[in-house]
Parts: sequence; C-alpha cells; structure tokens
Amino acid sequence: MLQALMNLLSLCWRPFGRGNGEGLDSVGIVGANFRGGGRDGKDSLLWFRDFGKYAWGDFSMAVVQANQVLEDQSQIESGPFGTFVGVYDGHGGPEAARYVCDNLFRHFQAISAESDGVVTAETIRNAFLRTEEGFTALVSELWSTRPNVATVGSCCLVGVICQRTLFVANLGDSRVVLGKKVGNTGEVAAIQLSTEHNANLEEVRHELKDLHPHDPQIVVLKHGVWRVKGIIQVSKSIGDVYMKHSQFNREPINAKFRLPEPMHMPIMSANPTILSHPLHPNDSFLIFASDGLWEHLSNEKAVEIVHKHPHAGSAKRLVKTALQEAARKREMRYSDLRKIDKKVRRHFHDDITVIVLFLNHDSISRGTVEEPPVSIRSAVDH
Repeated sequence: MLQALMNLLSLCWRPFGRGNGEGLDSVGIVGANFRGGGRDGKDSLLWFRDFGKYAWGDFSMAVVQANQVLEDQSQIESGPFGTFVGVYDGHGGPEAARYVCDNLFRHFQAISAESDGVVTAETIRNAFLRTEEGFTALVSELWSTRPNVATVGSCCLVGVICQRTLFVANLGDSRVVLGKKVGNTGEVAAIQLSTEHNANLEEVRHELKDLHPHDPQIVVLKHGVWRVKGIIQVSKSIGDVYMKHSQFNREPINAKFRLPEPMHMPIMSANPTILSHPLHPNDSFLIFASDGLWEHLSNEKAVEIVHKHPHAGSAKRLVKTALQEAARKREMRYSDLRKIDKKVRRHFHDDITVIVLFLNHDSISRGTVEEPPVSIRSAVDH
C-alpha cells in the first residue's frame, strides 16, 4: 500500500531536480521545468515566469540577483494532492538554499506518503527537521575539505495548500502576505500570515533571552542592527550549524563566526513556526517573498500592486517596484541601477524572490485538479 502510494505521489508531485539531491554536486540546475504554462523570461539580472497555471489558479514568479552568486532559491510543486511553494533565502553562500530546494519537498513527499497522503503541521515540521538533519550530516562529511559550509544557512518559507487549507511554515525573515477581499467594497486588505524570526523584532529578542537567561550577549546591537551573538540577524534557519553544534564552532571556520565561550545548547533553531489557515472565498491571492522585497515595499503596497493589475507579470512588477524604490533611496534612476552588475548590486539591494499565487475558489471548493502537474524551480544563477 505504501509503495503504491509513493509511486502515485512520485507521478503527481515529481520535483524538478537532478539525482537524489543529497549532496552539493546536484545543485547545478539552471532554468525551470516548463510544465504549468507560460515561458521563462530574462532581463539583465532578472529571471521571471510572468504567467502559469497550477492546481488552484494562476501563478507568477520572479527572481532578481544582487550577490555574486545567487543565494535565493524557490520552487512550485503542484499536483492532485495539493500545492507546495518554497522560498529559500540563503546567507553566507548558496549551498544551504540549494540543498533545501533539492531536498525539503522530497522529504515532505515521503513523510506525507507515510500517512496515506494526509498533510498536517507535523508533516511539514518533520520535513523541515529531516532536511536540517541531512544538511548537518553533509557539513560533517565536508568538514575536512569545506569547513566553511558550517557557516552557511538559509531562511525557509513554505506554503502548502491541501484540502482547502493553507499551511504556512517559516524559519527566518521571508514573508507571505494574503490579499483578502473586503466585502463588496472592491478593496483588498493585506494580512501577513507568516511569523518572522529576526533579532530586530523585540519579541524575538525576548524569546532568545528567555531561552538563554544566563547569556547577557545572546543579542547584541551592532551598528544599529540587533544580531544573535552579535553575528547573525535571524534566529531560525536551515544550516548555520556553527550556531547549533559546538563541534562546528571552532577552527578552521573564520574567526568572526567562532564564539568566545563554550556552546552548551543550540543558539539557533530549525523548528519552524507553522500556521494553519482555512481558505475563505474572499482570500484572493498570496505573495510569497524573501526579505529583499519587504525591505522596500510594505505589505499594503505589495497587495495594492497585485490587486490593481492583471495577473500576468505580477511577480516581476513587484520586483521592479522594489528596485525602483531601492534606486530612489540612493537618489539614482532605475535605469542606472539596472546597469550595475551583480556583487556591486548588493550594495543597493538584496537578491529578491517573489511568487504570487492567485486562488480560484471554484477549483478549491470542488477539490479537483484540472491543470496538469507543475514542477518549477527558479534559475540557480543568472
């Protein structure tokens, strides 16, 4: 029974990838699977899929690169059992985000199969933790040759739509915002669904101090920015094992990552905050994005932009609006910003990933999927 279900799931939820995704040699994938309609486009450092169809409606997707190597990864997987969306904002390098993109959905697929396809918050939590375990094992394997992988991590935002319910799981500071119709007014409200884990938020600092009552340096204000142990802004991630396991917080990793005192318990966590949201007919669309977007656009502005324009090109429109705002803040023209190459571009904005899902409630209420399976992964590098 279990094997038959796994075979069926593998047809309906086939992830875009290469090999088994266990190591870092399987991450050199460029472009996306073309199922789901639409075509990929490219404009300088901007990659986009303006329009496509998934199980429950239309989608739009865009990524702009700022770092020398793109550290953001993202994917959409959709089939008869539901829809899985992931936005993975890497830091310190691309390895963790690429590993998550190769493995998280695969683990989710396997764990849900173990319960006959039933999806719960624990299904998603266990997929996160299994991915964390796999990455930690990979760090251990590479310790003698590539110890710097111990200092690489990724924020992780996942949305799963299944049985008329949206599950949102998050580590770090990416964000999903719901555009919800306000009665018959024609207006759409912006409702943030994800919980963020960034030391600049007072509640996160309180949580860290409660977990580490004997460490007065658990959060440190440096140059106007709160950081965990004075090093990193986010308190939850996949990876960053140097902040979770004492055996990786030592030479030969860079001195700036090594703590001055022994680590008696993990400082960071890979246990996601998960929300369950029953979908309502007034729920119009969802904006999933890495923090690079939200640095320049408010929730309300992003929802307004999507609401007031056609579905096609929604994600690209959000990215370009954020870039225009980044240029304005530096008193320069957007056309001049576009001429700046990657790496230097990071001084003006971060890598930005946006996925917009539009919700067709006729399809959701029927519970049947008329569109073919979709498996899309953003370009690895531009």
